[in-house]
Amino acid sequence: MTWTWQLEGPGGEVLNRPSVPAQPNQSDAESWLGEHWRELADAGVAQVTLLDGEAKVYGPMPLADA
Repeated sequence: MTWTWQLEGPGGEVLNRPSVPAQPNQSDAESWLGEHWRELADAGVAQVTLLDGEAKVYGPMPLADA
């Protein structure tokens, strides 16, 4: 499967921007978020949910706590 982050606004609405690259595994997805969470927060993303394909793995997780 592919791993990606669903970006969400302060009200839980799904955001389509900025774009998030798909990752081949959970570790790479989590590392990517660790490197980019500040940029996402600055772009208005309030929280994220980790997805494995269409399946929710965990979240929503507030970016302020990342």
